[in-house]
Amino acid sequence: MSTPVEGSTPVSTGAQTPSGLKTLALPENASTHGPRIDALLGWSHRIEAGLAAIALGWMLIAVWRFRGAKRAASDGGTKRSIAFVLGLALSTFLIVDGTLLVGSEGYLRDVLWNLQVPAEDPRTVRIEINAHQWSWEARYAGEDGRFNTPDDVVTWNDLRVPAGVPVWVQLVSTDVVHGFSLPHFRVKVDAIPGRVNQTWFQAAREGTWEVACYQHCGTSHYRMRGELRALSSEAYAAWLREAGRQALQAYDADDVAAHWGWDWRTP
Repeated sequence: MSTPVEGSTPVSTGAQTPSGLKTLALPENASTHGPRIDALLGWSHRIEAGLAAIALGWMLIAVWRFRGAKRAASDGGTKRSIAFVLGLALSTFLIVDGTLLVGSEGYLRDVLWNLQVPAEDPRTVRIEINAHQWSWEARYAGEDGRFNTPDDVVTWNDLRVPAGVPVWVQLVSTDVVHGFSLPHFRVKVDAIPGRVNQTWFQAAREGTWEVACYQHCGTSHYRMRGELRALSSEAYAAWLREAGRQALQAYDADDVAAHWGWDWRTP
C-alpha cells in the first residue's frame, strides 16, 4: 500500500549543472557516506592521470632522444636492467593499488560491512526487498515490529525512508540476479535467488532519487526503475501509520504470493 507524497521533488537521475545540462560527473551525492566513495574515486583518477602522463612523457622523450639511433638486436637486458624494471613495476603496483586497497578496505569496514551501526541504533528503519523481473517490491514491518504479518506495508518501486537515520536493507530475488543500486547514495548490492543479502545507508537530506537495477536481468531490464523518497521523520511516521492501517483492511490470508517476507536476519 502506498500513498502519494505532496510536495515531493522530481527524481534525480544524473549529475546536472545548474542550467540542467547533464555532465560526465558522478550523480549528486545524497548519502552521509557518499563523500568517502567520491574521495576514493577522485584519488584513483588523479593517480591514474599521473601515471598516464609519466608513461606518455617517457615515450615522447624516448622517441625524440633515439630518433636517429640504429636498430639494435634485443639481448634480453642485463640483470641490472631487469631488476630495475621489476623493482619499478612492483613499486608502482604497491603505491597505486596499495593506496586504493587501503582506502576501499577502510570504507567497507567502517560503513558497508559495519552492520553493527544499524543494528544498535533504535531509530533504524528495516526494509525487506524482493526483486522481480522487472520491479522492486518492498516490505515494511507494521506496528508489531515483525515481518510477514497482516499489518506489513508493501510497496512497488516506491521506497520511503526518513532522512538522517540508518536504513537497513535485506533483499532477495524471485527469478534472476538483479543489481539493487542507489546511485545517489553510492550503494549497490546484488539480489540473488535463495540468498539474503544486506546493506545499509543513510540519507543526508530529504528528496527523491532513483532506484536502479545495475544487472542486465532480461528483455525489459530498462524498465526496472523505482523511486526512493527521503522524508522528514514526521512525514515518514504519518505515511507508515496510514499505510499500515490500509494494509490491515486489505489483508487477504489466501493471497499466498503476497506472503513472501522472512524473519529479520541479524549479522
